[in-house]
Amino acid sequence: MNSNSTLDAIASVLRNKQRFLVLSHFRPDGDAIGCALAMGLCLKEMGKEVKVWNEDGLPQRFAFLQQSALINTPPQAAEAFEVVIVLDTAVRNRVGARCLEKIAPGALWINIDHHVSNDRLGDLLYIDSAAPAAGQILFELFQQCGLPLTAPMADALYAAISTDTGSFQYPNTTARTYEIAAELVRLGVNIGAINQALYENSPRRRLELLRALLNVLRFSSGERVASFALSAQTAFDLGTIPDDTEGLIDTIRSIEGVVVAAFFEELEGGLIRLSLRSKDARVDVCAICGEFGGGGHTLASGARVAGTLSEVQERVLAAIDRHMSALPA
Repeated sequence: MNSNSTLDAIASVLRNKQRFLVLSHFRPDGDAIGCALAMGLCLKEMGKEVKVWNEDGLPQRFAFLQQSALINTPPQAAEAFEVVIVLDTAVRNRVGARCLEKIAPGALWINIDHHVSNDRLGDLLYIDSAAPAAGQILFELFQQCGLPLTAPMADALYAAISTDTGSFQYPNTTARTYEIAAELVRLGVNIGAINQALYENSPRRRLELLRALLNVLRFSSGERVASFALSAQTAFDLGTIPDDTEGLIDTIRSIEGVVVAAFFEELEGGLIRLSLRSKDARVDVCAICGEFGGGGHTLASGARVAGTLSEVQERVLAAIDRHMSALPA
């Protein structure tokens, strides 16, 4: 663990300050949304004034979470806060430019995160790269420090932990992770209902998107790397929204013999969104993404890379091929 604070120190700030802003990264996943919602609800239970912003707002697939309407896009005018809490976010600019420009200066910044590539963006830090999800850290904060932990918060934390552990399948899932899940069930989480909402409720256009991506699937590095790419034109033709791409990379990661999966998505402004997944810690995709200005975890990382879709594909696949040399043929 790499931290310069304690959970008790952070809890003290939560108790002694009144005006809070809670943030997470743009293009939010379940961990980002679950953590932001749980923290916002905790502060409201404590009688605090709290806003929860996300650059891209609340993805529709998480709207089922209780009181999720607390999460909003940033306002038109800047606002002042005593404390800004940044969750599941390793780099300040991942919060998003619109959020950052709407925060008046003078706030204390707290960063709670689990990414190994965290650049220590806060005044108070709690960074635990061994934690499988930021939601697990928040549970420990709430429980160990005697902070409110309600049923709606339990739903949010379960969504955070479940989605960031691949539904408790990824190798960094620990015995403690399962113990926390059990505690959340005791607090009222309906496992069947929440899992159905998380994993069995995809819009049809997401399946159409997957079909299109599988049509351009390619293999490299002796068929141990699988990749596909989404052009802006294909996304437009299918009417997809950014959230539709979440988790699709796991489909090709699951292929027998594949060690690394790569997903390339063409964005506006000449940028390509890169997502990498590895099945073997000897192929550290955080290090690969670091070569392109990104980061994350050893087995799951990302970056935004300038260039055309084809150019970025070739550069990244060449970098992956170099790192694959760590594995026997």
